[in-house]
Amino acid sequence: MATPGAQTDTSNTGIVIVDHGSRRDESNKMLERFVGEFVGSTPYDIVEPAHMELAEPSIATAFAACVRRGAKHVVVCPYFLLPGRHWTEDIPALTERAAAKHPGVSYLVTAPIGLHPLMHGVIQSRIDHCLSHVAGKADECESCAGTGRCAVRVAAES
Repeated sequence: MATPGAQTDTSNTGIVIVDHGSRRDESNKMLERFVGEFVGSTPYDIVEPAHMELAEPSIATAFAACVRRGAKHVVVCPYFLLPGRHWTEDIPALTERAAAKHPGVSYLVTAPIGLHPLMHGVIQSRIDHCLSHVAGKADECESCAGTGRCAVRVAAES
C-alpha cells in the first residue's frame, strides 16, 4: 500500500469517510449529513462520503471524486467503532483497487474510531440526552427523531 509522506497542505488532500452502507436510505443519508457537518469543522476542502457496500457512493466513486477535485493524497477514514475484518481486510482492499485507477495518488486508511478518548464524552453525552428526553426535558436526538425508539420500556414478567 502506498503511504503519503508527512504533509500539511490540506488543499491537495482528499478525505473519504466510509461507513458500512445500508439498504435503509435514511441510514445512508446520516453519513451524508455527518460528512456535511464535518466539512464545516475541518480545514480539508475535499471530503467525500462513501459506503463500503450496499449503497453508493462506493469507496471507488468517492476516491475518484477526491482526485477530480484535486486530491494528490487520499485519506480513507472508516466511520466504524471497532477494528474488525472490514477495517483489516475489506476497506484496505477496496481502497487499493480504487487507488490503482489513479497512478501517482497516495493513500492511507486510518484506524477506526476505536478506543479514542473523546468517545467517553460522546457516549456520556448520548446517555445524558436520552435520559433527559425520557424525563421530558429534551427533544428526541437526531437518530431517534420520529421513531419512538427513545422510550423507557419495562420487561414483562414471564
